[in-house]
Amino acid sequence: MKKVLYPLAAAALFSAATTANAEDKELVIGTNNWAENIAVANMWKIILEDKYDYDIEISDVGKNALYSGLANGDFDISLEIWLPTTDAPYLKPYKDRVEINDAWYEGTGLGVVVPTYVDIDTLDELGKHADDFAYQGSPTILGIDSGSSIAGLTDEAIDEYSLPLKQVNSSGPAMMAALDDAYSREEPIAVTLWSPHWAFAEYDLKYLEDPKNVYGDNETIYWFSRQNFTDEDPWLTQVLNEWHMDDDSLGGLMADIEKAGDPVEGAQTWIDNNQDLIDEWLAAGK
Repeated sequence: MKKVLYPLAAAALFSAATTANAEDKELVIGTNNWAENIAVANMWKIILEDKYDYDIEISDVGKNALYSGLANGDFDISLEIWLPTTDAPYLKPYKDRVEINDAWYEGTGLGVVVPTYVDIDTLDELGKHADDFAYQGSPTILGIDSGSSIAGLTDEAIDEYSLPLKQVNSSGPAMMAALDDAYSREEPIAVTLWSPHWAFAEYDLKYLEDPKNVYGDNETIYWFSRQNFTDEDPWLTQVLNEWHMDDDSLGGLMADIEKAGDPVEGAQTWIDNNQDLIDEWLAAGK
């Protein structure tokens, strides 16, 4: 009987251990609706599920819900926090309850953008030519959702520069559709944008100079996580700390997604064409 029971017991223990390990690989990535955020979240979902049997859920929420969700353990990781300026207000209430990890992109941009065919270069000049930037009958800066950090900074810029324009907030895709329409007719338009973003590869655009530095200096993008995540998954922590992208690699990823019209299909195309770079990141976990 002992010779029969022992293999059965061993099999049961192996099954339990395997089940526990599978449960340990469940991962929720919190995202907000920025193009590069959606791009890298889908990229990592595909890589980790295909190669390492993770079970990953991507949860897209507003900025406030993202930070509170990480602090409360509803999400495991999020792949984009801009510091030291843009996302600092969102981090502040939860700074002792989340972990900021390594940087993966340096040299961001943020501000009001116009096509290069528009003959102004500064936010002050935007105010002087406000009537040229009419949208639905009113001088307008087109922005993304009102809860985003760039929307808040744009409201500050309107006040600081006494701009006779209002900010109209909508979704990122709706803003880009308006930009595309105006660009196709070479009409003036002012939108809020950030770098990295695929729009700079598709259109000739320029940031309006911000001498009062409302939008802050160039920043760095980090990934961050709930408390204790780095101790619970040291392998993935090492891999994500090794992960770095630049304008070419990240711009290429976003462009593939935009071309495909689907984040999963586009991310898979980019992965298939950039396996050597991905292997460098994954090697850190060995």
